[in-house]
Amino acid sequence: MLFWILVAVLTAVVAAVLLYPLLRGAKAAENIRAGEAAVYRDQLRELDRDLNGGLITPEEADYARAEIGRRLIAVSACGPEEAPKPARHHRFTEAFVLLVLPLLGLCLYLTTGRPDLPSQPLEARLENPGNDMAVLIVKAERHLAESPDDGKGWDVLAPIYLRTMRVNDAQLAYRNAIRLLGPSPARLDGLAETLMAVSDGVVTEETRQVLEQSLTLEPDNPRARFYVALSMEQAGRRDEARQAFEALAKQSPADAPWLPLVNQHIAMNGSAPGGADQAPPGANQAAPGNPTQQDVAAAENMNAGDRQQMIRGMVASLDAKLSADPNNFEGWVRLVRSYAVLNDKDRAADALKRGLAAFPLPGEQGSQLLALARELGISTEGLAE
Repeated sequence: MLFWILVAVLTAVVAAVLLYPLLRGAKAAENIRAGEAAVYRDQLRELDRDLNGGLITPEEADYARAEIGRRLIAVSACGPEEAPKPARHHRFTEAFVLLVLPLLGLCLYLTTGRPDLPSQPLEARLENPGNDMAVLIVKAERHLAESPDDGKGWDVLAPIYLRTMRVNDAQLAYRNAIRLLGPSPARLDGLAETLMAVSDGVVTEETRQVLEQSLTLEPDNPRARFYVALSMEQAGRRDEARQAFEALAKQSPADAPWLPLVNQHIAMNGSAPGGADQAPPGANQAAPGNPTQQDVAAAENMNAGDRQQMIRGMVASLDAKLSADPNNFEGWVRLVRSYAVLNDKDRAADALKRGLAAFPLPGEQGSQLLALARELGISTEGLAE
């Protein structure tokens, strides 16, 4: 604490030294003007002596007197009576900034700060990282640099890398954890997600193999089952994808957080038309933008162009309804996905922003919207948690 008091005193002394020439600047300028005026008056007297002594002609004297007089008038324009008074409030401002503010900061630090706490270098923070994610990562990386065969270290570091979107590091960490500790559903699912992140949300063949390996260890793993169904959807196998999503919906609890997203995929893959008893499990038939049976029947008799126009009209109608009533999570999921299917990424990104305004992060529904956007390859810059 004494050290900081000494620093504050030294700061005040330096501020005073810097302030002194600023405060005396106006007086110095007045002294300079007075000295110049005295020099010009001496030159006029010297000119009269030269003229009386015959050293210069009257014409030369008149010319020189006019030039010296012009300079004397310029210097004397701001005489004692006409000179602007120094702006004293500027001096007070300078004094406040250079002297009072440091003292005020010191007083605030002494009353609200903790001057008694010692400094804590990186090594000390590594010993007690607390909840500091950056320090936790540095600590784990240092440990693994010394013990690269510590599978538990890789197992801890992998999900942290994935959470902070360091997907390449996460992929390496998951592979090392699997190699050293053996496969587990959590490790395999994490590796699959890193592979999807690298491929912009596409479930590649390697990703599918990892997911199938996870399902052999835990057949009812909803995370792996969702991504396998998604791979069918991306491959254009819509009927198989719908059946896989419907099976996942039947298996899921009624309050499962992933159920709205699963129902959205069921609707996107064309659930069988029929009454409410044939609706996808958990789907909301009254949600805005859902096609009616008449819409489905009419679409079957349209050509490709008319059908596309009808789809765009339905999406625009859904957009308008959500603008009027934004409190419909399934509607936002459907709208974002619809614009992505129509390959209108700008409108999809705009719908994502408006959906996150209604269901903000880090809420569960906002997180689902963000995950959907990443899956569809929609830009989430500036929107991440």
